[in-house]
Amino acid sequence: MQGQVEEDSMKSKVIKVDSQESWDLLVNQANSQGCPVVVHFTAAWCKPSVVMNQLFEEQAFVHQDILFLSVDVDEVKEVASKMEVKAMPTFVLLKEGAQVDKLVGANPEEIRKRIDGFAHSFRALKLS
Repeated sequence: MQGQVEEDSMKSKVIKVDSQESWDLLVNQANSQGCPVVVHFTAAWCKPSVVMNQLFEEQAFVHQDILFLSVDVDEVKEVASKMEVKAMPTFVLLKEGAQVDKLVGANPEEIRKRIDGFAHSFRALKLS
């Protein structure tokens, strides 16, 4: 049993988007369930993006009531273009399919602050 708990905690909470179709499905599903979404637009060749992966995983683990998605801009160009991503890393916060915040660059403290604030506002609305 102990091994199972450790295995579950090691499993990624971030879903990698690999196509326009999976993006549409995941975002639509989140919207219908009233679940907010945080997206990390990244690229394998971009060192700051790669460095932010661990922080993003940690945030996904802390805020399990939020859907965390990772989009490689080279693999899913349509989504990056649609979301007007021009630099990596870019973090986008979505509520009901609409962008409510966007942060460009690898700024761990600011990303933590924005995601925490986003989660708090979402939970406050849910309770009212």
